[in-house]
Amino acid sequence: MVTKHMKRSMNHKPIKIKKINKHRFDIYMLFTRHPKIEMHTEELEHYSNEDDSILGLILFDYIDMDYNYLLMCRDENKQFRPFEVKVSYPNIEKVREILISKIRWHTLNNLKIVNQKLPKQGVDLFNILVEDNKLHPYFVKLRNHDQFLSSKRTIIEIGNHLDDIDGNFIEQFQTLNGFDSRIWELYLFASLIEQKFRVLREYDRPDFIVEKNGVQIGIEAVIVSRRKENSPSSFIIKEQKTEAQLNSELENDMPLRFGSTLFSKVSKKYWELQYLKDKPLLIAIADFHDDLSMTWSFTALLDYLYGKKHVLEIDKSGNQLEKIYDIEDYVKSNGQKIPAGFFFQEGIGNENISGVLFTACGTIGKFTRMGIQAKFGIENQSVLRIGTKYDHNDRAFIPAPFCYTVDENATETWSEGLNLFHNPNALNKIDKELFPEIAHHEFIDGRIISYIPDFHPYSSININIKSVDAVK
Repeated sequence: MVTKHMKRSMNHKPIKIKKINKHRFDIYMLFTRHPKIEMHTEELEHYSNEDDSILGLILFDYIDMDYNYLLMCRDENKQFRPFEVKVSYPNIEKVREILISKIRWHTLNNLKIVNQKLPKQGVDLFNILVEDNKLHPYFVKLRNHDQFLSSKRTIIEIGNHLDDIDGNFIEQFQTLNGFDSRIWELYLFASLIEQKFRVLREYDRPDFIVEKNGVQIGIEAVIVSRRKENSPSSFIIKEQKTEAQLNSELENDMPLRFGSTLFSKVSKKYWELQYLKDKPLLIAIADFHDDLSMTWSFTALLDYLYGKKHVLEIDKSGNQLEKIYDIEDYVKSNGQKIPAGFFFQEGIGNENISGVLFTACGTIGKFTRMGIQAKFGIENQSVLRIGTKYDHNDRAFIPAPFCYTVDENATETWSEGLNLFHNPNALNKIDKELFPEIAHHEFIDGRIISYIPDFHPYSSININIKSVDAVK
């Protein structure tokens, strides 16, 4: 006798279940995985059906010393949530067999969404809300070019978890005036979640209030933005500045840019908000003032924050020496002098700023690489990452170069390359243990002391190549 179930099975092609890598699973689940789950379980294997509508996870439970599995499907907000959990299997072979069978069963029954009766959340960042002539060219690239499919898919997954508190996130993400700022906020959101912070969204300012180990921190995001006469046009690299031009900008112009941007946020006095009183407050700044500017402007921020310039000099014997010079001020085009040493300026409330977060890596390139690690890219695409990193050799005075092919075996994290510059005069200091995966910089006894992860890039670029078939 042929049952209804057998007829339905015979009318469908075989359902394939695939093993997926942790990078892919992390992008799907990073924002809904509870940070404490790692305390008593270990994730062993990750699975999905062909269209990734159902995910499967095999866990080992250290408390009961047995194996468990979870099945996950999207909820009404497109976030993955567990809908089936089974525990207490004696070996991984048995739990794997059952998990794969269950994914097939639910796929056959066309399970796509499990309604959780949750409040509305998430933003559709590629739902066009503005006229074409107002779209940022980088957004257009993300939306239309398959070389940036990995970036787009990664950004879409992050967008599923955002609350648009201001009501204009989508519009600004698409436009000339807001794209860079919103990319920076998307990066920070992913990085903070990866570092196991809980993001609190009850208030509309500052941009983030996060909590970890009972400590709440306010974080306001800001960028050094482009001037109107220097609007972006494409991803094509313009003619590069000479070394003399870069040194001139690093000496005076860039510190002034950073200073003006930071001062604009200090003037907001977020520390006076009742819910931020006596809590650490960070300013997260990124440099988007020109194409590739984030690859060279790092030292200008360091100089400005602490009023100290580190210079590599070579003595008569050819030995390399690091010299530290005090910086008194910078000069604007109108002749006005602006004091150096942001953390040491008095009378503007700087003691309420616990530190400054900065990275050169919070760009589209980061989303591209993270997406390719998750196998979100296209088959005929090759991405080469080239950059400079901190050299842990005690005798090294300059960054070391690095280069590698980005693929599913790469190990980049969201927080890789992130720096926290601590304010020595802060009223509410930040415990470095709250950010254990990033670089920390402190001012101790007149010197900047840095604590650097094993791999810490200063900057990098992607060489993004799409191969095409030869014309016959």
